[in-house]
Amino acid sequence: MTTDTYHYERIAKAIEFITDNITAQPSLEEVAEKVNLSPFHFQRIFTEWAGVSPKKFLQFLTADYLKAKIKDTATLVEAAEIAGLSSQSRVYDLFTGIEAVTPQEFKSGGKGLHIDYAYHETPFGECFMAVTERGICGMAFTNEVSKNEDLETFKQKWHFATIEENPSVTEQYVQRIFTPHLSSLDKLHLLVQGTNFQLKVWEALLTIPQGSLTTYQQIADSIGHNKAVRAVGTAVGNNPIAYLIPCHRVIRKEGKLGEYHWGSIRKKALVGWEAAKSAEF
Repeated sequence: MTTDTYHYERIAKAIEFITDNITAQPSLEEVAEKVNLSPFHFQRIFTEWAGVSPKKFLQFLTADYLKAKIKDTATLVEAAEIAGLSSQSRVYDLFTGIEAVTPQEFKSGGKGLHIDYAYHETPFGECFMAVTERGICGMAFTNEVSKNEDLETFKQKWHFATIEENPSVTEQYVQRIFTPHLSSLDKLHLLVQGTNFQLKVWEALLTIPQGSLTTYQQIADSIGHNKAVRAVGTAVGNNPIAYLIPCHRVIRKEGKLGEYHWGSIRKKALVGWEAAKSAEF
């Protein structure tokens, strides 16, 4: 187990314990004991990871804070415009462009494509990364239990492509995504398989700036399908590229975070971490 994985697993366990016992307001000592660390060590690794104390991090996950965030910007267009006014708010953002496979490529399951994949550590646990010469075609958070099943599902989706494990190729993408100072203004291209409706939803997700949140209804409104909230939720749940297509930034209108394909605790970690980074400016 790497140091990154060791730290994230304990941070995730701490977030789960704190949110499950929020009414009791557990002390630093109680949380540290739960994750088998000294209070000093736990405070240090948590603050290094999040940039804020555990107590401050918890504030970013309360319903009042979340509801305020989704009211700040009534539409995705407004959220994007606000982000564009401040270069500082872009420090942790990545510019991405989405490209759909052609209908023929979709039918042929990626015939003729060469895909490199590997597993890498991130601030949110281990991730699966898959890339083609046209861009990233798969990204998912994983663990030892789901790793083999997730890979087989991916191979079935791209069943005619040549798929090869090659961490030297995928490492550069992971470094760029999770190491802000290595990022550039060049776009990260995403290659996805999906219906026209799914593509509209995923494109809308790309407009949500880091540190901002939106609702399923706001997504539905933005793509011109205001009554298709349930279908939007399904499309969000079928997101093939974790983190970069930021489905974790979609929450319920009452301020609840809701479910997440890669685990509700990881969603809390992502939302709180991004809120903390945005609060630095």
